[in-house]
Amino acid sequence: MVNIREMEIADYDEVITLWRQTEGMRIRDADSRESIASYLKRNPKLSFVAETNHGIVGAVLVGSDGRRGYLQHLSVSTHFRGKKLGRELVNQAIQSLAKIGIPKTHLFVYNDNVSAQQFYERLGWFPRDEVRMYSFNSSNNSNV
Repeated sequence: MVNIREMEIADYDEVITLWRQTEGMRIRDADSRESIASYLKRNPKLSFVAETNHGIVGAVLVGSDGRRGYLQHLSVSTHFRGKKLGRELVNQAIQSLAKIGIPKTHLFVYNDNVSAQQFYERLGWFPRDEVRMYSFNSSNNSNV
């Protein structure tokens, strides 16, 4: 049996291990324990883990800027794929954002991560070709 619950910082070690094992996902220094703890504190009740008796088998990091939702780092263990667990985590995130008045959610997928793109499109997400993402890094660390 799989239980979905709110992510806590105590889950960090298992979650970061899962994220590191997920193809197409890139972990940065911004995914440190301290950064994730701060993120979860600023975005309570929005991020979730899926766990079994054996530990965490899925996770999604979700936040909001107060206007839009942002779904990040969705991951499901390879042994649990194809069982609609990713869909359940996404639905939980969308419902939680809706409860706080956030009707629209964005996410970023690397161009070469075709399987993730196909997954989200099957769930009704659509690519935005009319916008281009820009980033600015004010630190000396290129891995943030």
